[in-house]
Amino acid sequence: MLNKSKLIHIIYAIVAIASILMIGRYFSEGAVKVLPYSEFQTLLEKKGIKEVMISQDEIRGVLTKPIDGKTHFVTNRVDLELVKLLDKHGIKYTGRKESTTWSLLLSWMLPLFIFLGLWFFFIRRIARGGGAAGGMMAIGKSKAKIYMETDTRVTFGDVAGVDEAKAELIEIIAFLKEPASYGRLGARMPKGILLVGPPGTGKTLLARAVAGEAKVPFFSISGSEFVELFVGVGAARVRDLFEQARREAPCIIFVDELDALGRARGIGPMSGGHDEKEQTLNQLLAELDGFDPSGGIIMIGATNRPEVLDPALLRAGRFDRQILVDRPGREGRAAILKVHVRNVALSRDVDTEVVASMTPGFSGADLANLVNEAALMATRRNANAVTMDDFTSALERIVAGLEKKNRLLNLREREIVAYHEMGHALTSAALPGADIVHKVSIIPRGIGSLGYTIQRPTEDRFVMTRAELESRLMVLLGGRAAERLIFDHLSTGAADDLNKVTDIARSMATRYGMVAELGHVTYDREPSTFLQTHEPFMQKQYSEDTAREIDCAVRQIVDAAFERTLDILRRNRSTLEKGAELLLEQETLGEDELSSLFDEVLREAPEPTSNPDATPSPTTG
Repeated sequence: MLNKSKLIHIIYAIVAIASILMIGRYFSEGAVKVLPYSEFQTLLEKKGIKEVMISQDEIRGVLTKPIDGKTHFVTNRVDLELVKLLDKHGIKYTGRKESTTWSLLLSWMLPLFIFLGLWFFFIRRIARGGGAAGGMMAIGKSKAKIYMETDTRVTFGDVAGVDEAKAELIEIIAFLKEPASYGRLGARMPKGILLVGPPGTGKTLLARAVAGEAKVPFFSISGSEFVELFVGVGAARVRDLFEQARREAPCIIFVDELDALGRARGIGPMSGGHDEKEQTLNQLLAELDGFDPSGGIIMIGATNRPEVLDPALLRAGRFDRQILVDRPGREGRAAILKVHVRNVALSRDVDTEVVASMTPGFSGADLANLVNEAALMATRRNANAVTMDDFTSALERIVAGLEKKNRLLNLREREIVAYHEMGHALTSAALPGADIVHKVSIIPRGIGSLGYTIQRPTEDRFVMTRAELESRLMVLLGGRAAERLIFDHLSTGAADDLNKVTDIARSMATRYGMVAELGHVTYDREPSTFLQTHEPFMQKQYSEDTAREIDCAVRQIVDAAFERTLDILRRNRSTLEKGAELLLEQETLGEDELSSLFDEVLREAPEPTSNPDATPSPTTG
């Protein structure tokens, strides 16, 4: 829509044009005598007309003698046949000319108004896309959203599970509140703080909480918003962002997804020295060097890919401090769940500690999604409160996928799936220290899962021995071994299990140095993680002979685990068959039913202490 000032100017222009036309018409008509056509005929007979000019609609001319002081006249033309008829009956007559003033105005002014309207419409659209000031000149303006202290509405009370990161940021808050007194001993605050961590761990929330606690303006922008089609726009927006920040100091500048802006320069064969992203990064580096932290400006960046950032961005004096915001442990998950269930009506049987123990590897965003899914499930069944069963169902939906009850299996397939899943559960029960089997089901879930076995880790683990890795291999191979034992054949249902088994066995041989024949040497590097040098091209660092030894070692590890698993299932075949029959009958077995079923299982000698899944991923068939 047009603003008020532009609309007033348009109205003034219309009034001026109309006034000019009316004044011209007035003066042109004021010097001319308007004659009826019958009077024109009389004057013509009396030779009162000196000369005439004939047009399609009217006759203009000069009078022999002035009439009313006017020497020129005008009359409208009339049909001659009609004139004869009117003269016959003695009727006075004249012609009437239809006014074409407004038609003329509309014929050339209406297209002009349409053009102006479209022009203003597109200009305003460009203004919205290019900056708050509007127009093409605003394209270099920063797109940062400015939140004042009342807008962030987030404090450290809304952030849980990242106590170490919060402790690192407390002194930043103190500095923003009292920048003068904080440097009394000569110390300076870091210019930039880089929040590093997997997606969903709360990096953005943590930055907003810092602004909410410090009660200062908060400039929030994504790294991808700096770069546009036009060359130089990104650098201009960086300059404008820091200019706004200096006017609002003390304040916080938060750049989310910093890797979109700060990617290492010169990586890749097509990289050039005049790339727009490089210009934007160079301007950011210059701004970080140029501002004084004592002025009260703190820059916070967040990324889950620090390995691709330019080393110049991470050096001391720019992003001085890197803070890891990792996935929470069990206590952290329990604290996060307490934050998210504040506005949820919970049943008395819900224990956040139990839910936290069931969700190792979950990030804060995953836990928020879990609480929401549980609340939705309770809402669907018209319950008054969310129960523990709702949380269990929500966890199964997130981990294993949505139930596909309409995916009908024939009797033979159901039997194979039942023995497969019971093989996983029985192998886990026979290995001391393995994770407790929480549920076994032959109801299809997700895209390709025909059944699932969910284990509940007893604790978070960060170091694993070879015996523990072998136990994990055996649990994954339990379904395939059960098929071989009962049906004396192999099916395609273990494809996902075999992928996981191969990855673990190859890591044991190439990364963990757990094969004596290969020595204490790593042959494959771990994928780049936090704050490591970016290496775009990974090359094989060993010979073809060593590659063959690695392949043989991987095969031996897997084959040994498979034979041990077969031995366990042979010795507990009666329990396996009983459990499969019960599973075929009920389709789903819970922890209590499985516990009573496995009371008579012949367990292996105690070797591992735990089997820590990074996430509670089901072993699917």
